[in-house]
Amino acid sequence: MAVNVLFQPPVVRRERHFRGFDPLQREFSDEELRQRYRFGRETIEYFSDLMRGDLERGTNKETVLSVEQQVMIVLRFYGCGSQLQVVGDTMGFDKSTVSRVIDRVTESLVARKDQFISWPDNQKKNVIRAGFYEVAGFPNVVGCIDGTHIRITGPSIDEPAFVNRKGFHSINVQAICDHEGRFTNISARWPGSAHDSHVFRTSAVGQHLENGYQGIGQGVLLGDSGYPCRQFLLTPCRQPAAGRGQSRFNRRHCLTRSTIERTFGIWKNPSYSWIRRTNNSLQIIIVVI
Repeated sequence: MAVNVLFQPPVVRRERHFRGFDPLQREFSDEELRQRYRFGRETIEYFSDLMRGDLERGTNKETVLSVEQQVMIVLRFYGCGSQLQVVGDTMGFDKSTVSRVIDRVTESLVARKDQFISWPDNQKKNVIRAGFYEVAGFPNVVGCIDGTHIRITGPSIDEPAFVNRKGFHSINVQAICDHEGRFTNISARWPGSAHDSHVFRTSAVGQHLENGYQGIGQGVLLGDSGYPCRQFLLTPCRQPAAGRGQSRFNRRHCLTRSTIERTFGIWKNPSYSWIRRTNNSLQIIIVVI
């Protein structure tokens, strides 16, 4: 027995290679790509080119993931809400690789947020005004504002503050959108117990409008009755007076403001489930939002 122990053959360690595949190299149609990754080939290639400088690595090309593979791992994770292990098994990568890729790609996306989410200048405001006016004839609107609760796993620190009025843990996310449903401002700082009016009052855009609003020429926002009515933020009439004026105001206000509700619906549909079904840290969730 001693001889057998002494003369056991040496363990030959295999050189490690990623066995994952590149979905863009397969004969997937655009529709098949959208079913799996929520985006078609052209958009995936756009994301890849956008972040190529951040995601490329000057290491052995046989053991490094392509930029396209990294992007599609993250799109799979965001879009399907699967566990890291499931995403890895589906695409042929181990769990630790998937985790590192998600962190890397998310950081790259967040670094570019101002390219896609920014407060409109005067020229863009004119386009937005015209777009909102076409919805229901409500003039001078440069954005619709609302809050939405993103469900999270209860954090270990200050857990009660994250319980909202419906009884589940969440982050109260405030967003403003234009007439085409594009976000122009997002604030994801506050726990679920925070009221919409408080979130707005303490947000950068709220403080800017409160302290620097220069009159109706700058346009107005439309919000629901959870917000205070201001010169720059119009809310519905709570008890419309007799006559058609205030009722007509409320009807047109509602039709126009519904843009932000539809935008939230589109936003949550493909990317919301992963937050509810994983145990990501609160910091990662806020970064992704």
